[in-house]
Amino acid sequence: SQQGCDPFAQTQRSKLQHRRARINQQINKEMRMRAGAENLFRATSNHKVKETVALELSYVNSNLQLLKEELEELNSSMDVYQNESESISVPMIPLGLKETKELDLLVPLKDFISEHYGEEGVLFEKEIKEFMELRQAMRTPSRNEAGLELLMEYYNQLYFLDSRFFPPTKTLGVFFHWYDSLTGVPSHQRALAFEKGSVLFNLGALHTQIGARQDRASLPGLNQAINAFQKAAGAFNYLKENFSNAPSLDMSAASLTMLVRLMVAQVQECVFEKMTLLRAQNDFLARLQLAQEAARVEEVYSLVHQTMSQPHVKDYVPFSWTTMVQVKSEHFKALSHYFAAIALCDCPAPSDAELLEQEKAFLQFHVTMPEGPSLRVLLQDPEERRKLGKAHLKKAIMKHEEAMRIHGLCKILRKMDILQEVLSFAHKRSLSKYSEIDHEEDFFETGEAPDIHPKTHQKPEIKSPNFSQVKVTDLFHRLGPLSVFSAKNKWYPARRVHLMRGENGFGFTLRGDSPVLIAGVIPGGCAAEAGLKEGDYIISVNGKDCKWSKHAEVVQLLKSTGKEGVDIGVITLQGSECPKAVDRKAAVMSSGSGMLKSNKENSRKSLMNSKSSSTLLVWSKKSKRSKKSTYSGVPFTAVGDNEAMY
Repeated sequence: SQQGCDPFAQTQRSKLQHRRARINQQINKEMRMRAGAENLFRATSNHKVKETVALELSYVNSNLQLLKEELEELNSSMDVYQNESESISVPMIPLGLKETKELDLLVPLKDFISEHYGEEGVLFEKEIKEFMELRQAMRTPSRNEAGLELLMEYYNQLYFLDSRFFPPTKTLGVFFHWYDSLTGVPSHQRALAFEKGSVLFNLGALHTQIGARQDRASLPGLNQAINAFQKAAGAFNYLKENFSNAPSLDMSAASLTMLVRLMVAQVQECVFEKMTLLRAQNDFLARLQLAQEAARVEEVYSLVHQTMSQPHVKDYVPFSWTTMVQVKSEHFKALSHYFAAIALCDCPAPSDAELLEQEKAFLQFHVTMPEGPSLRVLLQDPEERRKLGKAHLKKAIMKHEEAMRIHGLCKILRKMDILQEVLSFAHKRSLSKYSEIDHEEDFFETGEAPDIHPKTHQKPEIKSPNFSQVKVTDLFHRLGPLSVFSAKNKWYPARRVHLMRGENGFGFTLRGDSPVLIAGVIPGGCAAEAGLKEGDYIISVNGKDCKWSKHAEVVQLLKSTGKEGVDIGVITLQGSECPKAVDRKAAVMSSGSGMLKSNKENSRKSLMNSKSSSTLLVWSKKSKRSKKSTYSGVPFTAVGDNEAMY
């Protein structure tokens, strides 16, 4: 069975989570005090009381401010997740995992098995415990491929749990408790959708931690970081598209949109870093490309910053994140102007052969055309190139200074030496280039350089989770094939029928496998006399369980009976008493393979009086599995092919 990380090795992460939860309890307490004090302040006309309350309010407010700052600092403990390499890479933003409370399903599942399935719940204790162990391990996944697989395995196992134990009209009565990943605020719901969504969120968060840990000074490390952030974006996007009404803020549509955009920006930044590693940067066209890549990184970080500044997100996102995103946006804008200047000042004027290609590239380089001579003249005249290069450097230096100013506003980021180093290195590099190309006899006014047109050679992909890569078998396989033995189906109590074989056989036709269906009963025959009905499923023959048996196996068991006859156990599904309807339904369903085409499955839970309106039928996308876990909605698998009289 799968293992989580050692839960006793109180990792730095779980310490953070506990402190986070504690600070949040204090914040909630102060908020309640503030609400009470504000009400009293409004209600009283007594001046003395008003003064006292006003004093208390100011005290509560400053307390709140301090608590929020402390929480802020915790949320920015990015160093827990950053890589250990010596080389300096700009830090990335990882997410903490959502924590959850332990869940005891032993009694609720045993009760459901005896009430709904008519089996002894106690016989399924092993399976229930195995499920609970998997859930326990999933709470502390390791930060690697094995941890991701563990989360996927549990997520896939929830499909079976849903089908077996969550009928459309009622809940199991257990609450799923999860804490907000950023604020630590607890939420709970009865809907399994909340459990699924939270696991999916953690899958995304784990990808962000894996991405942030890579050593991005090497090509393999960069490619792994790109892959991890793309998969994180995919998980958050999938969550946003398939779940609604989540009770916690981190899973609201606004937060998820922000997280998807943040991940895409981090991918774009890695793509830029990859180009700086791969390209020979002394060539004119390569430098133009770098400038355009940097402009693209600036563009995506600006979008993230806008998203973070929207209502519902602004007060929730850590200030250090918003600052970091803004700093990166300014920093990459500066870099785009720096590389433009380098292309103009450090590369020789083109030969006639190169001129056409360079002119073409330069035509699409600026957002608006630079003032002055035509491009052809500009490219061939070193003095004109120097002038435009100087304008680009002037803009780069302004942007570097802006990045450093914003960085200085955030106490937490100020402690991040790495970021400080990167910013100041880039700033100094632009300054020294400027002083190198600045001539004392320059009397011209340095013009305003136009911005660089953003362009990337590798567009980030949002990679949706591929659930089918982790195969799981239904832990509750013994309850019987899901096509019949599921939470949504109801059946009458099992009947035991003793059947003698007449001279014309038993007098029924059988159809399908797992379980075999009695498709027709001949009037006046042995089966009709014994009380068998069309639409009955055979679940046992002479005490041998036949729920999973193939057609031929059941026929073999029936044929091997002697004069003493045979005991057959059957069940009838409620609502299937009219066989004609069953036939029609089967024809319709087999054509649609019985899967919901929609991925939202909102209709299924709209009946539930829970806050969550969706449960997500992810699994309709999966490849057909072995019979062991069949889940097509068709009441009997093969229609008409192997129907025969016995």
